[in-house]
Amino acid sequence: MKLTFHPKHTRTGCRQGCRAFTLAEMMVTAAVFMLLMGGLIYCYIFGLRLQQITRVKLGASDDARNALNHLIGEIRSATWIKIGQGDITNFTEVGTNSLQLGNAIQVYPTNDTSIWIRYFYQDSANASNYTKLLRTSYTNNGNYTLVLAHAVITNTVPIFTAEDSWGNVHSNSSNNQVIGMTLQFSQLEYPLVNIGPTNYYDSYQLHTRITRRRLY
Repeated sequence: MKLTFHPKHTRTGCRQGCRAFTLAEMMVTAAVFMLLMGGLIYCYIFGLRLQQITRVKLGASDDARNALNHLIGEIRSATWIKIGQGDITNFTEVGTNSLQLGNAIQVYPTNDTSIWIRYFYQDSANASNYTKLLRTSYTNNGNYTLVLAHAVITNTVPIFTAEDSWGNVHSNSSNNQVIGMTLQFSQLEYPLVNIGPTNYYDSYQLHTRITRRRLY
């Protein structure tokens, strides 16, 4: 029988197997690791920013929808609706042969014209609720409630319009008119967000159209 001797290590093999990284290899490894960590941190920050943007949009939509559900319900169940200009104490309906648009709407739940609900935009800079959409009624005795308490509205177009089924604004009040409502925001709260060219959103607008159920 022939025995073969296999040495475990040779001096040359030990030197090759135990060799460490060179300075150049360490620098390349460190650079790759830093790039990888930088990419992970950037992705994390981007995710946080995207989450904030989505949160703002969803929060604003929920706030507006919940606040306006009452208004939409009152318009749908109304017997008659007038559009014009108004405030806490006065209301002036749009005249005949004039475009049916304005910053106030008066809703009559019954045939009794002394029973009414008014939504109006506070455009007086001296008022405490400047740039707010407010609600009052014949039973409020000069008081009002905030419709959108957490939003600053700066409309460049009338808030309320009376339209046909194609979206054209009527020139006279009609029984089967569609009520259009447009709200343009400059600031949203909860979370607090400013709207403009240097912020998350250049503009934010809510538009809806409502039709009465009582058509006669």
